[in-house]
Amino acid sequence: QVQLVESGGGLVQAGGSLRLSCAASGRTFSFYAMGWFRRAPGKEREFVAAISKRAGGSTWYADSVKGRFTISRDNAKYTVYLQMNSLKPEDTAVYYCAADAGSGSWNQDEYEYWGQGTQVTVSS
Repeated sequence: QVQLVESGGGLVQAGGSLRLSCAASGRTFSFYAMGWFRRAPGKEREFVAAISKRAGGSTWYADSVKGRFTISRDNAKYTVYLQMNSLKPEDTAVYYCAADAGSGSWNQDEYEYWGQGTQVTVSS
């Protein structure tokens, strides 16, 4: 079992930045690729970014966040991060981190463990 706890959400003005963190329990963190997803009001949950098991390894991004968001991980701290810059009102959502025992994917069905989410609100 892997427990995931997100933090770092909040209210920010358009153009601002936030950094989300997701802390994982247990020493098996490096066995999992990690992803960030989000659910905006009235919409389905969607892929944001993912990173392979190795810190500094492969990363994937949704087109909507490419060039603005950066995913990274620190396996020694059992933590994955999402640095969000140039935020837009349409980035407003609950952000979730998730763990995938496979190689990492945009497909949320590949992820076995999920956090409870953290709210990000971007005002115009």
